[in-house]
Amino acid sequence: MYQESELLPLSGLQHLLFCERQWGLIHIEQQWEENRLTAEGRLLHAKADQAAPEQRPGVRIVRAMPLRSLRLGISGRADVVEFPRDGSPPLPVEYKRGKAKADDIDRVQVCAQALCLEEMLGCIIPQAALYYGQPRRRTAVKLDSPLRQRTEMLAARMQELFRLRKTPAPVILPHCRNCSLVHLCEPDTLTKRGSAALFMKRAIRRQLTGEENLE
Repeated sequence: MYQESELLPLSGLQHLLFCERQWGLIHIEQQWEENRLTAEGRLLHAKADQAAPEQRPGVRIVRAMPLRSLRLGISGRADVVEFPRDGSPPLPVEYKRGKAKADDIDRVQVCAQALCLEEMLGCIIPQAALYYGQPRRRTAVKLDSPLRQRTEMLAARMQELFRLRKTPAPVILPHCRNCSLVHLCEPDTLTKRGSAALFMKRAIRRQLTGEENLE
C-alpha cells in the first residue's frame, strides 16, 4: 500500500502508455506544451467537469468525482460516474476528443478509474465507457483480466520511474508527430547524438582491445 503523499496522477498512465519519455518530461521535469489536440481534449473535459450533478430516472450522475487507489498508488478524478438506483455497479465514463483508438491508451485510463472506485466503494465494476466527441456516442469498455493487468503493470512502472527521477531516453515512434512535447523532447537530435556516442565508444574499445567484431 502507498501513502497519500506517494500517490501519482492517474492521468499519467495515459502519458506513460503513449511514451515513457513524454511521461518523464511531464511528471518528472514538469514540462508541458499544448497543441490543437491537447487543447480540444482540455476543453471537452472542462465542459464535462463544469456540469452540475444530475438526477435522472433510475440513475444519479456525479461529475469530476475524486478518485484514489492506495494499492496502485494513483489519484485523480472521473469525468462522470453513473450510480444506478437499482444497486447495479457504478459506471465510470471518460470523455475523449476525436474517435475511438485501436490501442489501449483510453481504455487503460478508464480502467484505472474503475479500479479506484472498486477500492473506494468495495464493489466489482465489470465495465466502463468512453464518450468520444466526434461521433458523440459512447463506446463500452469491458474491464477484463488482460486490461486490468496491463493497467496495474503501468501503475507499478510509473511508480518505479518516479522513484528513479530519471526521464527515459527518446525513442522515435510514428506518433511523435502528434506529441505536443516533440520540440522539447527532440527525439531526432538526441537519438542521433546517442547513436554517435555509442559508435565512438565502440570504436575506442576496438582500438584498446584489438577486437574487430565487437558488438
